[in-house]
Amino acid sequence: MGDSLDRVLEQWRAERPDIDARPMGVVGRIQRASRLLERGLSKHFAAYDLQLWEFDILATLLRSGAPYRLTAGTLSRASMITSGAMTNRIQRLVAKGLVNRETDPANLRSVLITLTDRGRELVGQALSDHVDNEARLLDSLSPDDQEHLAGLLRKLLTDLGDLPPDFVGEKQI
Repeated sequence: MGDSLDRVLEQWRAERPDIDARPMGVVGRIQRASRLLERGLSKHFAAYDLQLWEFDILATLLRSGAPYRLTAGTLSRASMITSGAMTNRIQRLVAKGLVNRETDPANLRSVLITLTDRGRELVGQALSDHVDNEARLLDSLSPDDQEHLAGLLRKLLTDLGDLPPDFVGEKQI
């Protein structure tokens, strides 16, 4: 059984046999898988009245360990979004009572974002179900298949420059 990209590649072979379209199959499948996985994750988080990005920020704060506090810049780098977008997102999380925002007394140009008790409770509740949901989304792959795919994607990501950040003066997340 084929997937929708098989048809696309077949069309390219017919229309432009001079082009090796195999990379389109890989990139296209990664993009389609990303959209389908995101849809499955978003549906899960909606049950907790969370957006995917909200969970991402809350989970980043939680996994940073007590006191569950990071600078806005660190959160921005971890999420790979601009500082302006992060400011907007933090304001929305503050309005929901899930994080607190305060000026860093050690660096007045820096803002500290801290998970509230309510935020910690909510992300803790969503986390266990989130892991179960991800397992369900990957259920068609055996554990060995998942490990192999993770290794291939790790290689691709590191080759594309997605390396662990080095946060000077802060916990690496």
